[in-house]
Amino acid sequence: MDSATRVIAKPETERVAQGIDALTAVLSEYLAPAHIKLVRRAYYYAEQAHDGQLRRSGEPYVTHPLAVAFILAGMRLDHQSLMAALLHDVIEDTGVSRDALAAQFSGTVADLVDGVSKLTQIEFKSRAEAQAENFQKMALAMARDIRVILVKLADRLHNMRTLGMLRPDKRRRIARETLEIYAPIANRLGMHTVRVEFEELGFAALYPMRHKCIEAAVRAARGDRKQWVDNIREAISARLREQRHDAVVIGREKHLYGIYQKMRLKRKSFSEIMDVFAVRIIVDSADNCYQVLGVIHGMYKPVPGKFKDYIAIPKSNGYQSLHTVVVGKHGAPIEVQIRTSEMEEMANNGIAAHWLYKSDERSIQSSQLRARQWVQSLLEMQERAGNSLEFIEHVKVDLFPDEVYVFTPRGEILALPSGATAVDFAYAVHTDVGNHCAACRINRKLAPLSEPLQSGQSIEIITSENAKPKPAWLNFVVTGKARSHIRHFLKHQRQAESELLGQELLDKALRSLGSSYSKIKRRQIRRFLKQTNYASMDAVLEEIGLGNRVAFITARTLLEDTSRDDETSLAGSNPLVIAGTEGLLVNFAKCCYPIPGDHISGHISAGRGLVVHRDNCKNIADFRGNRQKCIALQWAERVEGEFSVEIRIVLQNKRGIFASIANQIHAMEANIEQISTTEQDPTYSAVELLLSVQSRAHLARIMRNIRSTPEVNKVLRVK
Repeated sequence: MDSATRVIAKPETERVAQGIDALTAVLSEYLAPAHIKLVRRAYYYAEQAHDGQLRRSGEPYVTHPLAVAFILAGMRLDHQSLMAALLHDVIEDTGVSRDALAAQFSGTVADLVDGVSKLTQIEFKSRAEAQAENFQKMALAMARDIRVILVKLADRLHNMRTLGMLRPDKRRRIARETLEIYAPIANRLGMHTVRVEFEELGFAALYPMRHKCIEAAVRAARGDRKQWVDNIREAISARLREQRHDAVVIGREKHLYGIYQKMRLKRKSFSEIMDVFAVRIIVDSADNCYQVLGVIHGMYKPVPGKFKDYIAIPKSNGYQSLHTVVVGKHGAPIEVQIRTSEMEEMANNGIAAHWLYKSDERSIQSSQLRARQWVQSLLEMQERAGNSLEFIEHVKVDLFPDEVYVFTPRGEILALPSGATAVDFAYAVHTDVGNHCAACRINRKLAPLSEPLQSGQSIEIITSENAKPKPAWLNFVVTGKARSHIRHFLKHQRQAESELLGQELLDKALRSLGSSYSKIKRRQIRRFLKQTNYASMDAVLEEIGLGNRVAFITARTLLEDTSRDDETSLAGSNPLVIAGTEGLLVNFAKCCYPIPGDHISGHISAGRGLVVHRDNCKNIADFRGNRQKCIALQWAERVEGEFSVEIRIVLQNKRGIFASIANQIHAMEANIEQISTTEQDPTYSAVELLLSVQSRAHLARIMRNIRSTPEVNKVLRVK
């Protein structure tokens, strides 16, 4: 390097040196000298590893890890986290390996660096899948050490602060990912300060015009409203001093993204958003929070229904505070938050406020325990999710919940997302309780499993050994844990049922060729699996049951019987017996609603399995020409369950006639699933009912009973 180059480089070198010295000054406030020495060593190692690398701004690359370390130092993180922050890009961007880091520093630091490195973007088929895959990696890394996500959040925060150097399209992509993934994670971990900055920077990058408009509106409103808030703040401070309360009263301005979200969700203009400014009161103890609340309510009228006690019942991310909305002198509502300094620290820094790894198991803070439980639930969901996109669908539900707080029969409190049902509650208690949930009592009264829960309710789950998750539950559960467990159960149940159905269909096809499944030899199965590249015969049977593979062709391939005519009919062999208990892989067609006693046929539908029709249904006629797909069926001698059937009633328009017919149907032990009416003329109406019946004979008795009603003109089964 010549002398001119050295002169140009010198000021930059001095600035970087001042950077680590400035970091050292911050760390000396809370770290031991030996730990600070390790942090400095990590910095110089990173500086050497990144030598020659520049950021898009033209600065030496090492300024980025240094900035990340500054962010974590502001949270008072331990020396290992700071070392990982300084080294977090070394594995990815330089030739240094994880083992080399472990040898230089420690296995813990190397694991942290490796965990953060593995969260970086890689190429996938789609951006959504890439995002989902990365979130799965994040969940695994967080489970090993929660500090991994804290380093990653600080890394993302500095990248967001320097977003202006990137192309507009890349800027928008990173901003969207930050708003959708990283801001909610920061919120879930209780890190309010980080979340707010993520949202502000992301909002400005993703919607620059909207950000400018709201910023201008806040600036314009700030004059009058801020003076008004300052007056209230000063009045509260004076009253608290009179009452001898040691309190700090702060005027607070709502952040722009929060205002935008409120305007968008509530469809309000900026002028209608009244809580742009608020007051926060910080006191020295939880008892004083309630005493100060009494003072505030004595000064201003509280708005009914707007008081929330997050001290007695903290949010799931550990947030604690009293919230109330009062009406000021000008008639406008103002939000007041009351909390202790420890609660303020927890609200701002969340899990970063106290260190899980410094505590033994008995002294773990409740917020950290909740964070650990959440991370553990992520791992459970990941194990049960079919793919990364399904996993992230489950997780997104849990990231931004408006919560309800309900009680177990023992009086314990459970926090659930708004809209959660008894099934969500059951899975929150234990997976086995959810899987065997049969009914529920809400406040000691029987209630539907689909009823949304309200805060303060007491929930009791009634379980049964024979009960199992139902597909309909997916229509109303809201928690990711419940959804993933239900899907996992149904997927395995469907797999078992499809294998059983596939074996029956294959056996039927083999019998038509003069053999049976029990007669198939192992060498035939081995040869078949080698030819078709299936891993096992169970996989073949599952494909047949799902309708993705034709049983007759499979049977012929197994037997290597090419001498038989292709037109050999499955219908000529013994019909397949339907008992009504086959489960998800036997479906009854809604075009003709077959019931026990009807003559039936079926066809294989890809993904749905066997679809049963009445013999005279015009839709089955389309399959009769396809001998490989059309299957002869018959009902078992004893059929269990209830079956839907549609009937049409023509009757006179008379008050109370519908109630009378409904009572008759109920008396005949049948249920009405659906009802629709059309008026034929002023005298007569046609009523179409979808009933649940046990058999054709049961339906005949119901129809005879309805015909006996004088006002009924005609009753017939819809074809």
